Amino acid sequence: MKLTVWTYEAPPHVGAMRVATAMEGVHYVLHAPQGDTYADLLFTMIERRGKRPPVTYTTFQARDLGADTAEIFKHAARDAYERFDPELMLVGASCTAELLQDDPGGLARALALPCPVVPLELPSYQRKENWGAAETFLALVRALVRPREEATQTPRAPDARVSCNLLGATALGFRHRDDVEEITRLLARIGIAVNVVAPLTARARDIARLGDADFNVVLYPEIAGPAARHLERILRQPYTRTIPIGVNATRDFVAEVASLAGIDPARALADAEHGSRLPWWSRSVDSNYLTGKRVFVFGDATHAIAAARVAAEELGFEVVGLGTYARELAREVREAAARYGVEPLITDDYLEVEDAIRAAAPELVLGTQMERHIAKRLGIGCAVISAPVHVQDFPARYAPQMGFEGANVLFDTFVHPLVMGLEEHLLTMFREDFEFNDAAPPSHLGHGGGHAQPHLVETMERAAPAPEPAPSPTLATLEPAPAGPVAPVWAPDAEKELGKIPFFVRGKARRNTESFARERGLSVISLETIYDAKAHFSR
Repeated sequence: MKLTVWTYEAPPHVGAMRVATAMEGVHYVLHAPQGDTYADLLFTMIERRGKRPPVTYTTFQARDLGADTAEIFKHAARDAYERFDPELMLVGASCTAELLQDDPGGLARALALPCPVVPLELPSYQRKENWGAAETFLALVRALVRPREEATQTPRAPDARVSCNLLGATALGFRHRDDVEEITRLLARIGIAVNVVAPLTARARDIARLGDADFNVVLYPEIAGPAARHLERILRQPYTRTIPIGVNATRDFVAEVASLAGIDPARALADAEHGSRLPWWSRSVDSNYLTGKRVFVFGDATHAIAAARVAAEELGFEVVGLGTYARELAREVREAAARYGVEPLITDDYLEVEDAIRAAAPELVLGTQMERHIAKRLGIGCAVISAPVHVQDFPARYAPQMGFEGANVLFDTFVHPLVMGLEEHLLTMFREDFEFNDAAPPSHLGHGGGHAQPHLVETMERAAPAPEPAPSPTLATLEPAPAGPVAPVWAPDAEKELGKIPFFVRGKARRNTESFARERGLSVISLETIYDAKAHFSR
């Protein structure tokens, strides 16, 4: 186990909380010390849920370790049932309580509570949050869904529509609520009904009727993959492999769903596709300004792979880095990275991610809130496309990632950092202009036609220190550098000129100029070197 300041995933019992909080009529009794009750804040403050998660903690203290902590758990479980009257209870231990080996599952069975109890065995020191959510969902499916031979299904009416289950959405999921709504609408347009959405909004009885659907739609493989494979095995229910994030992936998804439902794929696509603005923009003149931008992608496997495809295929960006912290789906990320010719980055150490971003020198980073901080330090534009996220990534408005409307959201998300970066650069470049300096009054309010007051200009001129003349490089400094990989030094006037280049191409300009200087053996990059390098690379 490695100590770190930030982590991409919480322990697995937080994943179990996400499933319990997403469902209705379910209560989770967690054997945990007093300090492990912080998880409430994830749902009430970050996700901004209107009620606290349905979790009861035993909250034993240090003084209790010499007594019977198992008895504390039994009291907590009994009290939770009497107070909340759940339809189903989950029981488990946090990473700290796991060391006590009190066996919450066995203790709960001994209580013989009147509702079903599903014990969770979540090894906190080997696994993490997404795995914990997947294992919890799988445990519920195993406990509540009977094999096909024992199931008593209701015969379908002749005029009944084909139906599917939407699997994988949880509480604290990145845009899960809106994704479910968008995919439900998309499926309705092509004539497919949704039987059950799970775990989000599902009750225990809904899990029990998953077998009534014709197939399963796996929205988030990190969470729903194991349960979907289990249902395929015991119920012979097929499930989808395509994640509908981006225009191209959504079209592929519609074709796959139509095939499973026995619908003509061409007609299904015609019925489903409307309202996406991303294809229009990709064909427009404006897109040429951003074609070829270098992008680094990191996040959970589902969103990272999808974001890389959208960036490369639909926006014309160049993927220069792709990685994930989700080791369970590392193989899929490696396969995607091979398609873009980049080395996959599989790590949960944010310092390694920062080093990789710095080495790749991208013009845009698509990642988690960790990468947002990294990109800010490096002066690079960034957009958040994956958990872990902060409160601003749970918008009150409708903002899905999936489907054709989700493609519009991605279009805004990916393009705005670059476009706004250009605007910021222009404001910086013209900051000394009489109309755009900080002391100038707003031009739309008059005051001399938008010009600064004369006395204000004089005051600024008197207050501004006289710029010191930049030392010009001497002839000696322009002599060929000694042999060896010595990086050329930038003269002050050359560094100032470099700062006038927009930030999203500044890195490339710096690399090209330094390469030009090294090839000619120059130890100092002067203003003339910049112009010569620009002329050289413009040929």
